[in-house]
Amino acid sequence: MHNKGRMVVCDGGNGAGKSTVLKAIGAHLEALGRDFIMTREPGGTAIGEKIREILLSTDSSEMCDITELMLFAAARAQHVREKIIPAISAGKFVVSDRFDSATISFQHYARGLSLDLIRQINDIALGGFRPHVTIILDLDPLVGLERVQARGSLFDRMESQNIEFLYKARNGYLAQAHEDPEHFVVIDAAQPLEQVIAEAIQAVDKFMAQ
Repeated sequence: MHNKGRMVVCDGGNGAGKSTVLKAIGAHLEALGRDFIMTREPGGTAIGEKIREILLSTDSSEMCDITELMLFAAARAQHVREKIIPAISAGKFVVSDRFDSATISFQHYARGLSLDLIRQINDIALGGFRPHVTIILDLDPLVGLERVQARGSLFDRMESQNIEFLYKARNGYLAQAHEDPEHFVVIDAAQPLEQVIAEAIQAVDKFMAQ
């Protein structure tokens, strides 16, 4: 087994079980004795967490699409340089709740911003870095919103968008996975949670063995 640093991302619609799957991946890595960090986007650093508050706050309803894109990129630029690259350089495994695939799904497929523009800004933010594998938890957005409501959570600014927006974002994740099967794993999040967790851990194990 390699002990070099790697990065795995867990992404997909809200309510798909990301938090639970991420906890299970963390517990699995701990059991294997792997040195790892858990992080999230937007956020992951003190600066990123402040940007997250602005991005997800329902008080930010007047935010224009370009501002949203630039703020996500700003948080990511700090995240990559301050936290992710140093961890990987130290041989740690990085596990992130969302990353760059979310920007392409939400800002291009759902918002309709130019893919070239998003890639240019994303490339600046990433500085040549890319995650090693992205696990997409795929779920019908209506089911996801029902799950969010059932657990009594309030909707953030992104969840408060119309359902058509959320369906477009879902299609964006699936399109990215279809275009780049080497770096994406799609898991049907409508399955029983135990099965979703098992498939996610299987994906992590396969990726660690490479």
